[in-house]
Amino acid sequence: MKKNIQGQRISAKSFLRKNISGWLLMLPSIILFGFFVWGPLVSCIKISLYSAHGVTLNEFVGFKNYLRVFKHPDFLPALKNTFSYTLWSLIIGFLVPIILALFISEIRRGKGLFKVGVYLPNIVPGMAMVLMFSFIFKPGANGILNVFLAKLGLPASAWLTNPKLTKPLIVIALTWKGAGATALLYIAGLQGIDPELYEAAIIDGAGIWRRIRYITLPCIYNLARTLLILQIISVFQILYEPLVMTNGGPNNASISIMQLMYRFAFEKYDYPKASAVAVIICIILAVLTVAYNKLNKKKDY
Repeated sequence: MKKNIQGQRISAKSFLRKNISGWLLMLPSIILFGFFVWGPLVSCIKISLYSAHGVTLNEFVGFKNYLRVFKHPDFLPALKNTFSYTLWSLIIGFLVPIILALFISEIRRGKGLFKVGVYLPNIVPGMAMVLMFSFIFKPGANGILNVFLAKLGLPASAWLTNPKLTKPLIVIALTWKGAGATALLYIAGLQGIDPELYEAAIIDGAGIWRRIRYITLPCIYNLARTLLILQIISVFQILYEPLVMTNGGPNNASISIMQLMYRFAFEKYDYPKASAVAVIICIILAVLTVAYNKLNKKKDY
């Protein structure tokens, strides 16, 4: 028994000696991650369990802040809209980067020019992008789209004041800004595919659509799977687009759960409720990520 314990200690020491350089390299990142991620998260959970006057905590109230958030009239619309944003982003935004990447990878000339072109919207500051699309989708005669419609002899549209159009239009703005950067990731994945596979397919008489279906898409499947969950996490935290473009309107038709948190924190200065909303968002995203990974594991088997 003593020999086994001594052997385990020796193996542990040898493991630490072998990997000490790796741990030292990781240490700064671990410290920064703990300081900027885990520290605020623990503080957020703590604040959500207390009542407060401004930023001063008063007394422990347990889960009362969570119950008050659930009973708030804006919570369910915000939660539904957030899931709707996520769904629309998968319908509109998920395939666009893949199509752009496939198009650029198939053309023979001007690839560099197209890569720069699709990435340029990502350079535009987020607030500038939101203001630009606010003018484009502005209702009334002064809206850019309505000006074009008037030139064509077509009636003006309500655009962002139409509850049925607000969420898709906001997702279009998101897609315009982020699709190019994601397309470059897909292009990098496409460059890792063995060219001999395409050469063999061409020799066998496979056209472009068959090459895409049987070679390209299976080879980028794992990359697409990873980017899908990252897109869901990103879109679920949408904030300044509906905040600036519609302010959550009309009649809470575009309010997101992050915007509800913003209202609690910076309009009502109710930081415990804002922290409770933040914890709820974190739990929902964790559950979605775990469920998504389990579904993918079942598919792999």
